[in-house]
Amino acid sequence: MQRSLHGMTRALINNMVVGVSTGFQRILEVNGVGYRAEVQDKNLILYVGYSHPVVMTPPEGISFDTDMKTRQIKVTGYDKQMVGQVAADIRKVRPPEPYKGKGIKYLEEKIRRKSGKAGKV
Repeated sequence: MQRSLHGMTRALINNMVVGVSTGFQRILEVNGVGYRAEVQDKNLILYVGYSHPVVMTPPEGISFDTDMKTRQIKVTGYDKQMVGQVAADIRKVRPPEPYKGKGIKYLEEKIRRKSGKAGKV
């Protein structure tokens, strides 16, 4: 039992050390006409096609940064699990759709595109 937990314990401790020394970062990309994201105070405000802006408040230890030019959202923090969870929650607001690719996606994510109607070229 102890041997099987050794690798997991080592990885958890390593993630804690890396998190405190350099931190973790997850980058999301906003695609779509009129879609944008901005940071006010510490909150992330998403304008992604709804009738109202979506406001996301960061939990303790997480910070947001946006780049309007490249339309990217950077989620940074010291807890690897928390950074990934917050990034997943942001993506869940407007996941990318397969026809036009509009939505919020991870930077390294590939969206499988569908052709749409057969009659349209």
